[in-house]
Parts: sequence; C-alpha cells; structure tokens
Amino acid sequence: MAIHRENIKDCFVQEGKMALPNQYFAGRVGSRFIIALRDKKKILGVKCDKCNKVFVPPREYCERCMSRLDENWVELSNEGVITNYTVVHYNDKHLPRKAPYILALIKLDGADTPFPHIVEDLDPGKVTIGMKVKAVFAKETTNTIMDLDHFEPV
Repeated sequence: MAIHRENIKDCFVQEGKMALPNQYFAGRVGSRFIIALRDKKKILGVKCDKCNKVFVPPREYCERCMSRLDENWVELSNEGVITNYTVVHYNDKHLPRKAPYILALIKLDGADTPFPHIVEDLDPGKVTIGMKVKAVFAKETTNTIMDLDHFEPV
C-alpha cells in the first residue's frame, strides 16, 4: 500500500522490513504423514473406501464424496511417475534448491493423486512426462516434507 506523503505531513515515517517468526501446525493427519517420512522412511496416503481413491499427501476428508479418511492409512510405494513438471530458473532464499532444478508432480505407485516434489540427478532438458522416479530420503531429518529429500530417475 502506497503512503501518500501529503496526508502525513506532521508524521514521522520509518521505512523498513520486518521478519516475523512463524509456526505452521500440520494437524493430526499431516503430522502422521511427516512422522512416517522422518522415522520410518515411508510415504503414507489415505484411502477413500467409497470412491476407492488413494490420496497423497493425506487429507482428512475425501474431496469427491466428503467421507472421513483419517483412519484409513495405506503405505505407498517409493516409486512413481512424473505426470507434469517445470524447471525452476530463479533463485530465492525461500526456495529449497539453487536454480535450475526440476519441480515435478509425481504420482506414486498405488496413489490416485500426484504431489509436487523435487527431481534430482537428471539434466533438466532430459526430464519427460511418464518418467519413472524413486524417492530418496534425507540423511538428516528436518521434520518437514523435505525429510523426503528428492526423487531421482529409476
């Protein structure tokens, strides 16, 4: 929002930026997903018995029929296929990798929904839709989705 100086003639204004600490609560469902990544090196999803769909990342309710899913956990394969991708060509301190890197939608074997993650060990010009990839877990945990460090070609 622009400050119009003529409206604040008698006011002192100090320009600046402020960094605020922040916490994100993953919730019961998200926490179980991240803990399984961190402690067991497993990728979990949830299955809707009505729609027969498996969702990853897991969610509490089915987006199709609104059935509750949070007690119907399934372990998924660490392998899947790239369903879409982009190559990130810019750097920012908030991004997980230095550019260029591949950010792909990956549909794991056994899942019905793809989820976004990083693909490494592949030249960005050689990535293709339908390419088979496998999960590589982080050596040191971060208690985030980045405990699944990246995917690489099979």
